[in-house]
Amino acid sequence: MDRLLKVRARQKMKKPEFNRHDSHKKKRLSTSWRKPRGLHNKLRQQVAAKGRLARPGFGSPKAVKGYHPSGFKEILVCNVSDVERTQDCVVRIASTVGMKKRKEIVAKALEKNLRVLNAGERV
Repeated sequence: MDRLLKVRARQKMKKPEFNRHDSHKKKRLSTSWRKPRGLHNKLRQQVAAKGRLARPGFGSPKAVKGYHPSGFKEILVCNVSDVERTQDCVVRIASTVGMKKRKEIVAKALEKNLRVLNAGERV
């Protein structure tokens, strides 16, 4: 597992940024990747200067997909009952959770010896 996490870290360093074609030219276009489908699109034609297409070879190993760099599976939590069901993982509290419920979630996670990734942000 540790070896695969190191492999993933090395691959991520080599991986180019896959931005949407012409997103730097037009303000209304977000940078999130979209496959170019135009007939004369140079990125689709794989002209070297225009950037790289997102391909399966750039992905991380299947065994560590979705894992936190610490080596644990990362779980998104919205309420206290989600924390009660989790074990052997790290917890990330959803951004929509309010302060009152956030404090309860952090307390329950500490009780179960779970690491909370974004505990100190607003507590």
